[in-house]
Amino acid sequence: MTMPYYVSPEQLMKDRADFARKGIARGRSVVVVTCRDGIVLATANPSRVLHKVSEIYDRIAFAGVGKYNEFENLRVAGVRYADLRGYSYDRADVRARGLANAYAQTLGSVFTNEAKPLEVEIVVAEVGATPHDDQLYRVSFDGSVTDETGVVVVGGDADRAATGLQEAWDPAAPFGAALRSAVDVLSGDERLTATDLEVGLLERAQPGRAFRRVGEAELASLLTDAS
Repeated sequence: MTMPYYVSPEQLMKDRADFARKGIARGRSVVVVTCRDGIVLATANPSRVLHKVSEIYDRIAFAGVGKYNEFENLRVAGVRYADLRGYSYDRADVRARGLANAYAQTLGSVFTNEAKPLEVEIVVAEVGATPHDDQLYRVSFDGSVTDETGVVVVGGDADRAATGLQEAWDPAAPFGAALRSAVDVLSGDERLTATDLEVGLLERAQPGRAFRRVGEAELASLLTDAS
């Protein structure tokens, strides 16, 4: 009689975590940083169709790294969650914390129960009245949630990028300065231009829907303006 192959739960979880981390690390980093004018979401992404940063709700945005189809499915689920909650209760009841917790439950369930974990790491950002009121949540492939302050980097060499950006972070900096700091971290040894970037901004002063995509012409102007 053939004995079934046994793998300890600890080893199984470790293997799943290593598998997910390797998949996430292959992607380019996404940087999310707060500033005087709002929250900047930036990444190297020449595609104008396959977005890594997107709007979720009025003042909430989403950023994802890893397998595109997996984090895109999460983004769509987040939009549905926000729309349903806002319709059933009130638009003000849709908050980043609740959305991050919903994502954590989904990712944690898949990581524990499915044969393959989702190879994704996501950020949920909500812009507030001041930089102090901004909310940034990092949700990992295993469902763990981290409440971040000021700066979040996911994907690629995230630890190195986050360290460099934390040193340069200034919550009172304007949008242009925050963007240039983010691009410096993303660039590494290569120099990224406006055509290589995907950038979104949650505008603090904007009533209602705060998210907008930053166009190539505006990006080029901001990257060359060091004033």
